[in-house]
Amino acid sequence: MADALAEFLAKHPGHDLDLGNGVLYHFLDEGAGEPVVMVHGNPSWSFYYRTLAEALSPDYRVIVPDHIGCGMSSKPSDKRYDYTLESRVRDLETLLKHLEIDRGITLVVHDWGGAIGMGFATKHPEKIARLIILNTAAFHLPKTKSFPWPLWLCRDTPLSAWLVRGLNLFCKGTAAIGCKHHRMARDVRDAYLAPYESWSDRIAIHRFVQDIPLRVGDRSYPLVTLMQERLSLFAETPALIAWGLKDFVFDRHFLAEWERYLPKAEVLRFPDSGHYILEDESKAILPKIRTFLAENPVLRTVG
Repeated sequence: MADALAEFLAKHPGHDLDLGNGVLYHFLDEGAGEPVVMVHGNPSWSFYYRTLAEALSPDYRVIVPDHIGCGMSSKPSDKRYDYTLESRVRDLETLLKHLEIDRGITLVVHDWGGAIGMGFATKHPEKIARLIILNTAAFHLPKTKSFPWPLWLCRDTPLSAWLVRGLNLFCKGTAAIGCKHHRMARDVRDAYLAPYESWSDRIAIHRFVQDIPLRVGDRSYPLVTLMQERLSLFAETPALIAWGLKDFVFDRHFLAEWERYLPKAEVLRFPDSGHYILEDESKAILPKIRTFLAENPVLRTVG
């Protein structure tokens, strides 16, 4: 077992919530105080938030789920789980209800975590106190942005299953190019890949890509449309955006959209950093997040 993975699992054994049909939803629940809910993307898992969770858990209650099919959660077949954005939002809703977390939430989102987390937030705006946005989206592809061809290859071609589930290129490729400023150590890359060792283990990786909503008729398109229409609810919500500008998907076009929806947000731009911004810039970002939380106490919620 790789050193980074072994250390993570030893420090953060986590818990499981049974969603029914034998599907277990794994999550970390550490510390006490105001809740900070961290929602990961694809093809990562709760491991992505390890340094932030450790930095905040002495003073906050940190909740970090692994989406179904990801990390330490179950990896069921399509017959046992509907791999859609709607299911992901419902899972997060179920978890927070189970944990009796219903107010004062600081939501941290990255990659697909933006759509999942903000899907929850736009349904329950009164529960959200602060937002931390990390290279993600909760709206449709910006009009100024072309859909990246590697995603098209993994989403819309006969080769997609072979590339994503057979060769594991989506996981390997993202781990290889996710950091631009500070190269990811080999054992850290291995830890990102560890939950996805076989064809069956990679079902969620492929389904996430296939679920990217690009046009009317795509299953998750209506939900993202509704989410996008409700983002104005958070225009006054304290928000911190930390952005790696060398992310080949979530680039300056997506950042510009966030700045339009969250005009009062504090924005940290990292021109030499990539998609895995917490890996690339943890030393710079972690103290900024702690300061942001301290300077924006939970006094009220939106709604």
